[in-house]
Order: sequence, then structure tokens, then C-alpha cells
Amino acid sequence: MSAVIQSIDTQLVDLPTIRPHQLSMTTMACQTLVIVRLRDSDGIEGLGEGTTIGGLAYGPESPESIKRNIDTYLAPLLIGQEASNINALRARLARHARGNMIAKSALETALLDAQGKRLGLSVAELLGGARQTHLPVLWTLASGDTQKDIDEAELRLAQRRHCDFKLKIGARSVAEDVAHVAAIKAALGERASVRVDVNQAWDETSAVRGIHALQEAGIELIEQPIPAREHAGLVRLANRFRVPMLADEAVQDARDGLDLVGAGFGGAFALKIAKAGGPLGAIELGRLAQTAGIGLYGGTLLEGTIGTAASLHAWATLGEMAWGTEMFGPLLLKDDIVAEPLDFHDFGVELPSGPGLGVTLDEDKLAHYSRQ
Repeated sequence: MSAVIQSIDTQLVDLPTIRPHQLSMTTMACQTLVIVRLRDSDGIEGLGEGTTIGGLAYGPESPESIKRNIDTYLAPLLIGQEASNINALRARLARHARGNMIAKSALETALLDAQGKRLGLSVAELLGGARQTHLPVLWTLASGDTQKDIDEAELRLAQRRHCDFKLKIGARSVAEDVAHVAAIKAALGERASVRVDVNQAWDETSAVRGIHALQEAGIELIEQPIPAREHAGLVRLANRFRVPMLADEAVQDARDGLDLVGAGFGGAFALKIAKAGGPLGAIELGRLAQTAGIGLYGGTLLEGTIGTAASLHAWATLGEMAWGTEMFGPLLLKDDIVAEPLDFHDFGVELPSGPGLGVTLDEDKLAHYSRQ
């Protein structure tokens, strides 16, 4: 008899960050993870994670709404269903619940983890097999202080932890942001790649001015300079400058990707399991991009180890990520809730091994950081 889903529990887990993390829309000193524990009738437990940035500062889902909507609406759609038919369960969630992509991603991750454990396969093997097991990882410099960011980058280079860096900008004037970024690139020179993420903070006119200056400073990639819905403007910017544009919030899933490709966009796509509703949706977008000759970048919503591991299993199946990944979320946190942390070394991270995600909870740490 096939295993059925018996229960789905969620917990809010609050983990402090190693330093304030400044973005255009908020500054974070704590990250809240929504941990999903899905239990099946054969005794298998699958783990999932839903994470966003800064409560409601980033998008329409907050940690509290993710938990509440899973508990109230999404979990009842899955409980009692056959656990192994993940495609049917994805379709069931899509048919009965709109949006809520982060919540759906957490559930899909738990389903994949459980199925991998059931079959003795890693999630990457379930998804077709890993084409790489060591993935490059950049580091985001987001203290907001130029000298602190330079010192932090120098330390990461010396540790052989990271050699690509992204700067979060958009909270200050264009001139101030450009001066900040240019000084860091000048200090690091050719030893490191420097990119920026504007997090939708500029209008198109400001973007033209800012991107021109950043291009002259040697910046290699510009992420989401204008609001997500302004597809035509993003295409114009991509066609105007030598430096590539990275679509992030503008490309949630394969449909968005098709629209941008059809409009003539020639930059790169940031994949995120959270915005695509799970690893399977992110892979669908990645395959579309590869077919269209669009470069790939493995993005994060600053997930902890569970969500990061799920992303890594997905990215590993896609082969070359032209722009690498930013799966550094666990390194931004002061502590972890897993028994064995991910292995970061030589400017990247190892794909976790073992059945499912290859991640085991530390129950004491989980209890300590769980919100009461």
C-alpha cells in the first residue's frame, strides 16, 4: 500500500544574523524561517523551509502568513493524499490555492525530501541527477559602510570562501550608491567580480544614469534595477548597455521567462525556488532559459540550511550556472538548526549527500530558536 501524508506541522524559527544586512527596502538583523515537517504513514518525515526577507518588506508573503496559510489552507489539501505522486500534489495545490509560492515551495521541498528518503535517493537524483557537486557561491556585502564592506571582502578572499561579491544598493541616492560601489571595486580590482542588486529601487531614468556609471566602474552584472512589472524597461536597459541585466523579481516562473524572452530580453535570469513555488518550478524556468540562451544565476531569499540545500539540489541538475549562485544564507546566520552544516570551501559549497536533502535537524537548536 502506498504511503499517505498523515500530518504537516509548521514552526517559526527566529535566527539572528551575524551583522545588519541592508537592502533597499529594509535592514535585517534577524531571519525568520518557517520550518515544515511532513510525516507520512510509513514513518518517513520530509523537511521543508519557507523564507522571505524582512517580513512584508520584500513581497506579499510574511513568515506569519506562510505558516498560517499552510496550516489553514494548504496542509488540509495534502493530508490523506498519496505521498509519492508529487506532480499530482503540485497540481492539487495550484488548482485550489492561488499565489503563496513560498508556502508551496516549502511543502514541495518536504515532499521531495520524504520521497528521496523513501527511495534512498538524493533530491538531485530524484530530479534527474547532479551535473555538478561543488557549486560556486558569492557573498553579499550589505553593511552599507564602504570600508567595512572592503574589509569583509578581503577577509572572504583570504579565507578562500568567496571571490564574487554582490552589493545591495538603492537605499541611498544614485550618486552615493555609485561612489560606494566604485570604491569597493577599485579596492578589489581584478581579484574579484563585483555585481550590484538594486532591488527595484530606481525608475528607468535613474537606472540609465546609474548603470552608465557602474559600467564605467567595472561592475559585471546589474540585478533588477527597476520595478518587476516594467518588463519593457528592463528589455530597453538590457539592450542599451554592455553590462548584462539580471532579471530577478521580474521573472517568477517559466511564464514570466517566456514573456521576457519573447520581448527580446538578452540578460540573465535569477532562479529562486521560493518565487517559482518549489524546486520543480525553478528547474522549469531554468530549462526555458537554457533553451533561449539566457544565462542562469542561483538566487536566494536568505534561506537557512534546509531551503539552501533544496536550492542546491535543483541547481546541481542544471549544469553550468553562468553567473554562479548566492546560496550563502546559512553563513549570514549566527547559528543553525541542523546537525551538520553545509560545507563551504574553495569559493563554493558542496552538494549535500545522502537520501533526500541530506539534512538532519538538531532538535535542541530547533526548540531553542522556535518562536513560542
